[in-house]
Amino acid sequence: MDRRSLFYWSREYSVSLEAGQDYKELSDVIAVNIVDFDFPPVRNSHTRFHLREDLDHELILTDALEIHFLNMVQYRKQRKKILLDDPLNRWFIWLDAGSPPELIEEVVKMDSAIYAANERMVYLSGDKEAMRAYEMRQMALSDYTSSINYAHEEGRAEGRQEERQYLLDMLDQGLSVEEIKRQLAN
Repeated sequence: MDRRSLFYWSREYSVSLEAGQDYKELSDVIAVNIVDFDFPPVRNSHTRFHLREDLDHELILTDALEIHFLNMVQYRKQRKKILLDDPLNRWFIWLDAGSPPELIEEVVKMDSAIYAANERMVYLSGDKEAMRAYEMRQMALSDYTSSINYAHEEGRAEGRQEERQYLLDMLDQGLSVEEIKRQLAN
């Protein structure tokens, strides 16, 4: 997960510079990873990383890099101690599928950014084509994971790494499951 996050951060960072632009025009990129497993292996529900000097931890190389992890597993362990006056806690509540609907309504009313995110989700859920694309991607990822797990169980997983990357690249390019199946059949 650490390398994946850094990879996606670096991709966003590098595309923010047009050919011939000055490097100081590069945009700062803040990556936010919402994970539903224990990563990084600490007890905090929110961790934030920067590029720091090894001996002088106060010295940060640049503000252009910031990577956050919102660990839903740790949040759920601490849920009873969560206070609504902290904006980050309100985001955790909104993101957690296990949050009571009344509590979600309360944080949506309290926070304009969460309100905007919630409105966008309502819009997307009403857009059948967008939801279909989202569901197809989710199904493709689940199908792939299931097939890899089956292959591991059967002892046939060797040589699958390149195939895995190829499939993930096609999904990241926005290809549907049907398009991927057609390409694989050719």
